[in-house]
Amino acid sequence: MKIAVISDIHGNMEALEAVMSDIEKQQCDKIFVLGDYAMAGPDPNGTVEYFMARKDNPKFELIQGNTDLMIADYSDGLYAKLKEKAPVMAEALKNDAELLNPIEKSFLKNLPIQLEITEGGVKFLLVHGSPRKNNEDILPDTPIEEVEKMLVNVGADVVLCGHTHLPCGFQTSKKKTVVNAGSIGRPFTPEPKSCYLTIIVNNGECLFEHHFVEYDKERASAKLRKREFEGADKLANMLLNPKVRHF
Repeated sequence: MKIAVISDIHGNMEALEAVMSDIEKQQCDKIFVLGDYAMAGPDPNGTVEYFMARKDNPKFELIQGNTDLMIADYSDGLYAKLKEKAPVMAEALKNDAELLNPIEKSFLKNLPIQLEITEGGVKFLLVHGSPRKNNEDILPDTPIEEVEKMLVNVGADVVLCGHTHLPCGFQTSKKKTVVNAGSIGRPFTPEPKSCYLTIIVNNGECLFEHHFVEYDKERASAKLRKREFEGADKLANMLLNPKVRHF
């Protein structure tokens, strides 16, 4: 059994197509998708429609990211609150909510927040941020003691997460494994290649590997730059240079 894990697509069809092509070459049996399908990307409608077309495909397991619910439940109050902390992302959110139609928003709203799945004798927990909150960070430098606190009530053997756009992994003192799959649509790694995870499951054992995939960043950046909201150019530049983050 071979599983691919992808997260944080953020409306980037160029990245999604490149990664899915690579996953096909890897001959994966299942694909776990950990949310954030649309927000602040070049083509939010395209990426949402891509996964809507696969929601009943048994090969795919889909959960909701924190920004998916923000788009689905958009309000002027949410915009104002986000504007104080992250003005560019607030403008992106507002525009995303205007672009997505009611069917697309309903799809995002009704995705499960977490999923427990057993494959090959291994129990996986799929979350976006952490088991406690879907917007909680699990970063490469998160202290292992803090990671273990997040897993207090978790019965799964392996926790798979995203949200931070930075791949990493942990082994706890209770032999639980936590792996952040990174981001395919807006990677924050020094070299901005799409990042996803594969897991080979064999007789209750797992072999994890992060993969880094080139995609047409220039095209994706140009598409995002054409979106009509304040700060789109800054988000477009982030696709080319993730060291400069404009939120």
